[in-house]
Amino acid sequence: MKKKIAIIMGGYSSEYEISLKSGNVVYNHLDADKFEVFRIHILKTKWVYLDDEREYPINRNDFSVQIGNQNIKFDCVFNAIHGTPGEDGLLQAYFELLNIPQTSCDYYQSALTFNKRDLLSVLEPYGIPSAKSYYLNLGDHIDEDAIVSKVGLPCFVKANKAGSSFGISKVYDKKDLKSAIENAYTEDDEIIIEAFLDGTEVSVGVITYEGQTKVLPITEILTENDFFDYEAKYSGKSTEITPARISEVQAKNVSEMAKKAYDILKMTGYSRSEFIFIGDIPYMLEMNTTPGLTEQSLLPQQAEKAGISLVQLFESAITEAFAKKV
Repeated sequence: MKKKIAIIMGGYSSEYEISLKSGNVVYNHLDADKFEVFRIHILKTKWVYLDDEREYPINRNDFSVQIGNQNIKFDCVFNAIHGTPGEDGLLQAYFELLNIPQTSCDYYQSALTFNKRDLLSVLEPYGIPSAKSYYLNLGDHIDEDAIVSKVGLPCFVKANKAGSSFGISKVYDKKDLKSAIENAYTEDDEIIIEAFLDGTEVSVGVITYEGQTKVLPITEILTENDFFDYEAKYSGKSTEITPARISEVQAKNVSEMAKKAYDILKMTGYSRSEFIFIGDIPYMLEMNTTPGLTEQSLLPQQAEKAGISLVQLFESAITEAFAKKV
């Protein structure tokens, strides 16, 4: 009998449209001979199963759906939600309570990695470097002189818990800090302000595949914009080169560091970590645990270079989800 797979997509953040695209790519590539696949939209206003534009409400008590006389319960959840509540631990904890296997990492790892400040602080004692940073919470006094003294100029002002470069600004002049901070607060009530690192930016996918931790080929990121912002990521204003044009030493260092972070955090499922090189040393920027899954997204590009098709990539996530529950 085919396993019933719920692909959850959407979410409550500014990334919901990207998530819908990712979820539909998964839907189109899972093997229909092996799986009965259901698209589930999880939005602020509703949780629904979408079938040819007709919607059926999800019962949140047990994550089931009633279709006619049939009550459908799912064998596994494929998580394609970027941002809250699919990438910050909320849904992971919910499915853990319901004892439903799901493809992303567990709730603690999700919450930790979604919080840039906490992630980098946890990894620092293990020898994983990051840029100098300054933290602000909504309501804190803004001391521009203290910020510049700590991180210098230019610097990046980022929403602490947001993805796809929402709420991020590159600041060159002290007088522009407050407007950048206000922009970041539109996405989150916590902010991280980081020193500018002038070096090659790369992205490294690390996944659990066939029961083993696998580091995927490295992607070099080149952008036409001032940095790898939303427009660069999704409007063709960047070039991604896989494998990256970096030295063997750099490739070895960043691959080992990405795997080390994955193992330290006891990660499962997909991850994609971003780094910038200063010399041969990679500095970590962040880790994404529900990365983009469209054909143009970085993780699928990297998997393809490793000889892993989208069909194989997505099916492996389901296989690993079931294995975690054994």
